[in-house]
Amino acid sequence: MITDPEVDCSAALAWVEEVLGKRVEGVRRLSGGWTSTMLAITVGGHESVVLRLMTNEPWRTHGEPLTTRESEIQRMLVNTTVPAPRSLALDATGERCGHPAHLMTLLPGTIEPQRTDDASIAGLAGLLADIHATEPTIEVRGYQSWAWEAKFVVPAWATDAQLWEDAFALLRGEPPTYEPCFIHRDFQPRNVLWADGGISGIVDWVETSIGPAWLDVAHCATNLAITHGTEVADRFADAYVMATGCDPQPYFDVMDVVGFLPPPERASFIDDPLELARLEERLAAVLPRCQ
Repeated sequence: MITDPEVDCSAALAWVEEVLGKRVEGVRRLSGGWTSTMLAITVGGHESVVLRLMTNEPWRTHGEPLTTRESEIQRMLVNTTVPAPRSLALDATGERCGHPAHLMTLLPGTIEPQRTDDASIAGLAGLLADIHATEPTIEVRGYQSWAWEAKFVVPAWATDAQLWEDAFALLRGEPPTYEPCFIHRDFQPRNVLWADGGISGIVDWVETSIGPAWLDVAHCATNLAITHGTEVADRFADAYVMATGCDPQPYFDVMDVVGFLPPPERASFIDDPLELARLEERLAAVLPRCQ
């Protein structure tokens, strides 16, 4: 069972038992999850469901639309080839669970962010291409930039202040035109599951939007650059271009890098000096491509 004293899951687990009509036999906290407490729950003798509890601010404040969106998107994807979890139940207001909650199926596989071989990179690109080819059958919101004006402050750890100032100046201008499509909006290795050597699932659908395909490419590329360096990031972007014929839009690479900066008076998601250096290196690589 959960041992984290900061998260009281008793009401949520009682709700799960009521929804499923089965006794909860075990609970395991899943790794990751900046926004939420993610629980793998054993019912009927085997782990079969996942419960998202939107416990972390500022996402908890917006938990009702976020969990509702994820549930609606997962229901929409049931009849597609995109390997997403299936929504089972929703307590979007947190009335029953104490926090906004979404119950969904557990997909097989594990997160393997260390995968950088060509076949794995091509698999990621192919999965993203399939997501972008999805024609929504429900209304999906327009995308939101995570690089808002309040973040346009040169970070204290930066080694090239002018590089960041130039990026901010670029983003103050109009974005390029693009063909809107269905985007995951948080597509990155920590949200992809692998099993038996292949991709078995893509999770975390709370930010799904209609927007530029390259913003998804950029977000995955930035994450790869932070972990592995910009060469791996570029290999992924090239694989996506190969799979789709899509033209790169480096403006959105810059938008995504700047989006990793924290807003004023808030801690950064990244604190490792090497990862911060790689983030700046990624900016130095993509910004000149906008000229």
